[in-house]
Amino acid sequence: MLTLEPFIENDKEYLLLEPWRQLHPELVVGFSTRVGGVSQPPFDSLNLGLHVNDSSKAVIENRRILAKKLGIPVEQWVGSEQVHRASITKVTAKDAGMGILELDSAIKGMDGIYTNEKNLLLTSLYADCVPLYFFSPKQMYIGLAHAGWRGTVKGIGPNMVKILSEDEGIPLEEIYVAIGPCISQEAYEVDEEVIAEVNHVLPEKHRKSCYHTNTNKGYQLNLREVNKCLLMESGIKVENILVSSICTSSDSRMYSHRTEAGKTGRMMSFIGLI
Repeated sequence: MLTLEPFIENDKEYLLLEPWRQLHPELVVGFSTRVGGVSQPPFDSLNLGLHVNDSSKAVIENRRILAKKLGIPVEQWVGSEQVHRASITKVTAKDAGMGILELDSAIKGMDGIYTNEKNLLLTSLYADCVPLYFFSPKQMYIGLAHAGWRGTVKGIGPNMVKILSEDEGIPLEEIYVAIGPCISQEAYEVDEEVIAEVNHVLPEKHRKSCYHTNTNKGYQLNLREVNKCLLMESGIKVENILVSSICTSSDSRMYSHRTEAGKTGRMMSFIGLI
């Protein structure tokens, strides 16, 4: 069965998660591209990462460009430190602006943030890792999680599900998840060490769909599929999970840490209630 891509280009600067946005117009949710900003090579041009040795002035200008497009001022954005762990925290209006105009104010030690407050735009940065989006339409909770392979095997996706379910009282069947643009299995070769970590957390029944060996005796890892399987194991219904097919390594609209040997910018996942 043909599956339609859920992240649709709305403007050159960003993609929107159309299925969620159409059903819930109070949501601002999507993923930025690398197009339409002021950064110079190798960060050209809409680099939104303050931590990649780009000009901070250019990055802040890029963030303001996106803010104007989305209609949400940067002063209402929230960003976390992103340290490839699985720690998650709830954010409120008092956190508005953290990590947005300077790197040092980002919420420390966190790769996941969530809220039920309006007029906050949750943000997270990417250049191949997996962006996870969470939404509960009835309770109006939203969340973001940054899932590189380390965060994935540490369980950041299931951790968010557990927090929303146990701490906030949201039934599992009312939690929706979207897996955003990231590196594809074809572009993502990993070694035995990574696969051993994946096998440690992934039930055997899922392993065949998540990786295979290649001609170099390495492994091609489908990180988005690993996250999907772990989310299903944590109780999320498969019909409540949307998965992007966009590969950050091969799509010219995207930055790719692996393809560009680490010298590149960052895209941004974002979700907010207005």
